[in-house]
Amino acid sequence: MGTPDFAVATLATLVENDHTVVGVITAPDRPAGRGRKLQESAVKKYAVEKGLTILQPTNLKNEEFLSELEALNANLQIVVAFRMLPKAVWKMPELGTFNLHASLLPSYRGAAPINWAIINGETETGVTTFFIDDKIDTGEIIQQERIPIEPDDTAGALHDKLMKVGANLVLNTVQQIGEGNVQTQKQPDTKELKSAYKIFKDTCEIDWKKPINDIYNHIRGLSPYPASWTTLTNGDESIFLKIYEASREVDKHELQPGTIVFDKTELKVAVDGGYIKLLEIQLPGKRKMKTSDVLNGLKLTKTARVM
Repeated sequence: MGTPDFAVATLATLVENDHTVVGVITAPDRPAGRGRKLQESAVKKYAVEKGLTILQPTNLKNEEFLSELEALNANLQIVVAFRMLPKAVWKMPELGTFNLHASLLPSYRGAAPINWAIINGETETGVTTFFIDDKIDTGEIIQQERIPIEPDDTAGALHDKLMKVGANLVLNTVQQIGEGNVQTQKQPDTKELKSAYKIFKDTCEIDWKKPINDIYNHIRGLSPYPASWTTLTNGDESIFLKIYEASREVDKHELQPGTIVFDKTELKVAVDGGYIKLLEIQLPGKRKMKTSDVLNGLKLTKTARVM
């Protein structure tokens, strides 16, 4: 059960290691792009290519879907980047239903664990397999694997690393369950854990008054998707600016946070502790570009700043 690319790696690993995938459950096709044409999920595209049975329910409690799911006669269900399952679904197979989560549970339960680990400046994360219960990401842990977060990792780069590590962890978990020697560990019940709640547009706005490292982590933790943003004031214009790549320049200065320092090829923002150099940005209605290319056609005033 899965939808995005992150789930494809796991499905492919199971198929390539000769496990019998009796069914693939994924999201319904959805309109996307300027033409609003129906688009298949990444998981569905792979499943079609491999000739796998596909179910695309809109309602996981629908009796027709539950009958179709039961008819697959699966003895184990694996969930990777899907929806919260009703009890009727996760209790169905004899060996249970387990989930792959892109964090070291119990930390970073929720929808965006990869983004928040980087935004919060973590130096380590990992993947966890756990049996699903009636709450979100709280079930008993089966296995975990840790990996470092490099100082320049973006959410996209970390996503790809965890996708590969996670696929192998699922394979090991399936083997362990198949051998009947699973030993699970209960997650500690504490309120002090960092969460990975869903990211909204407001979450992505940069606060230029924060310290340099916080801003840098915010930008890379949201790159390439959904991308951090700011408002560039340039004369009488207010321009919505997305930032995809940046670097830090630790330095002392007396400029106000948000002040822009620029020339024909470089644009950097004064912050507490130095400068954030903008390397790849996107203007409204344009594709994302190297900042040096954007500056060729964007005339900035001496009073331009970001807010």
